Amino acid sequence: MRTLMALALSFVVWTGAASAQEPYPVRPISIVAAFPPGGLADLTARPLAIALEKLLKQPVVVVNKPGAAGAVGNQYVATSKPDGYTLLMALVSVSVLPEVDKLFARTPNYTIDQLVGIARLNAEPGVITVLADAPWRTLKDFVEDAKKRSGQITFTSSGLYGASHIPFEMFLHAAGLGSCAPATRTPCLKHLPTTGGGPMMNALLGGHAQIVSSVPTLVASHVKAGKIRLLGHTGTGRLPAFPDVPALKDLGYDVEYYAWAGLVAPRGIPAHAMKTLRDAVRQAVQDPDLKNAMAKLQTPISYQDADEFSAWWKRDADTLAGVVKKIGKVN
Repeated sequence: MRTLMALALSFVVWTGAASAQEPYPVRPISIVAAFPPGGLADLTARPLAIALEKLLKQPVVVVNKPGAAGAVGNQYVATSKPDGYTLLMALVSVSVLPEVDKLFARTPNYTIDQLVGIARLNAEPGVITVLADAPWRTLKDFVEDAKKRSGQITFTSSGLYGASHIPFEMFLHAAGLGSCAPATRTPCLKHLPTTGGGPMMNALLGGHAQIVSSVPTLVASHVKAGKIRLLGHTGTGRLPAFPDVPALKDLGYDVEYYAWAGLVAPRGIPAHAMKTLRDAVRQAVQDPDLKNAMAKLQTPISYQDADEFSAWWKRDADTLAGVVKKIGKVN
């Protein structure tokens, strides 16, 4: 009897180990984009999915799950079974949303500790943008004028705590400018939040706001048409598409911010599935079709493998948590 029980136990352990190491992938993989079609998450996920299909020999499907500024899709993946078949094309907002929930004493829908990075695909700095006929030729001109005309200049964004609001607030704090809170005596700008990148640019072009932080993708055509001027960017060095635009750090403003997109999975994904995905993405970023798709968006690939991405993501998330606290509650 003891021998039979020992054999039975050994069989259970052996079959469990075999199951844990079953081949991956053996069925379709979903990449969730937590925003509607046509945005950065969607436009990055789709060419990546095509490239991964060739390598993994399984269908890779992009599923749009928009809602609550990305929280719906982010939560869906964060709480999914960690088997490697449900992934997320995460944007920088994945780090910000839980911090905003904490700020307003709400229980976060998810935390970034529930997710693990597979690879970063791209990382775009923001560009500080004004109309071509604006009186400011440089950021120094703008800051000096804003300090003289407190409350008379309006900046716009794609939404509160969003990918254009955050970097502009970073710039305001670095430049000694502030928001127009009733109790403050610091120079300030008014804020006109909108519902997305398109409405934000319309607010600038229509003269409802005088300045904005945007990703280069949104402004490239307007720069080419001579409608807007770029005063600085939130990255380092020079931008390939706009080599004459200086970095804010080079101008004396301690600001560094990137609107990034990265492939992530629920934490607990099996090691062999993680390795397969890492290897596949590493090869996919060399795919000419993926490179061309990103180039058309004027969003060049800025690849980081899991280890480098995870360390970079943590530093970035810590910085953004501090920015959200500085901004404070905005209703």
